[in-house]
Order: sequence, then structure tokens, then C-alpha cells
Amino acid sequence: MNKMRVTLLSTALLGGALTLPAAAEDANLGRNLAATCVTCHGKGTTGTGTLDGMPKSQLTQAMKDFKSGARPATLMHQLSKGYTEQQVESIAQYFSQQKAK
Repeated sequence: MNKMRVTLLSTALLGGALTLPAAAEDANLGRNLAATCVTCHGKGTTGTGTLDGMPKSQLTQAMKDFKSGARPATLMHQLSKGYTEQQVESIAQYFSQQKAK
């Protein structure tokens, strides 16, 4: 194989590999991000309640409200600012699929 073909083939293969969507890279993204939430929301013993079984739209809206300041909080307004919209969607999707406790 000549050098030009190898270069073109390598470029095509590498270019395709680098453009995978984030969701395809980590199918467990929602679960992994949600692991940080269970510190306070896992057992429901801290007065915060569990998030398991919460509708996706409700959790997504709550996070948007915390982030914008529309919903008052002691910590969540700060924590919510650390997540992208896509990450919030992944977290909400994960919790919505869990059995309510």
C-alpha cells in the first residue's frame, strides 16, 4: 500500500473514532453522575427525599430552577451550576427509571 493511501485511511479511521457522540462513549453516564446525588438523596433520611422514580421532567425542571435561583436552596443552587444541560438530562433519565422507594 502506498503512503498516500495509508495516510488517507488512517485519517478516515481516526476522524470517525473521534466524532462519537458522548452518550455512545459511556452508556452509564446517568448512573455515574447520579451516584453523587445519593449522598443526600439516597436513603431519604436527611429530609431531602429520594429521587428514585421521580418523573424526568420534574427533576429536570427542579435542576433548572435551582440553577437560575428561581427555587431557593441551601446547596442545590450551587451544585446545579456544575452540571451541563445534557448531564442533567442523563441524571433525570436515570432516576426516572428507578423504582420509587
